[in-house]
Amino acid sequence: MAIEVVLLDNIEKLGKVGDTVKVANGYARNFLFPRDLAVHASQAVLKQIEARRAKVAEVHAAEVAVAQELAAKINETSITIPMQAGEDDKLFGSVTVTEIHDLLAKDGIEVDRRKIAVGEAIKTLGVHEVSVKVHAEVSATLKVWVVKA
Repeated sequence: MAIEVVLLDNIEKLGKVGDTVKVANGYARNFLFPRDLAVHASQAVLKQIEARRAKVAEVHAAEVAVAQELAAKINETSITIPMQAGEDDKLFGSVTVTEIHDLLAKDGIEVDRRKIAVGEAIKTLGVHEVSVKVHAEVSATLKVWVVKA
């Protein structure tokens, strides 16, 4: 059985703040309501959400602007990682997300380690592009140079 709820936070693959969505009763009762991510849809709640929508949109625009600045900084950044490699340019091991995260932090760029997506493991020397999801709507590409140590 589905019920209508109003989202109080952005939830990936479900909706954004203020959206009215239908979800399973158990999902709402066991996940959304205890975490204060949603409330039952009613006329009173919908009026309150409409009143807050402008403020939420303003805050969201500010978050996106900050994320775009950080993405631009990441796009301009490249990091170099010295690794041990054999004669055929294959690494003894692979470059990890933690290494990339630590080098970004040394450059003064703070991102959540879980938002760095290497894709296929980096196991060769050369230039590799790594995706960094800065915000739900903003992502950046980081150049990682893997050189022989």
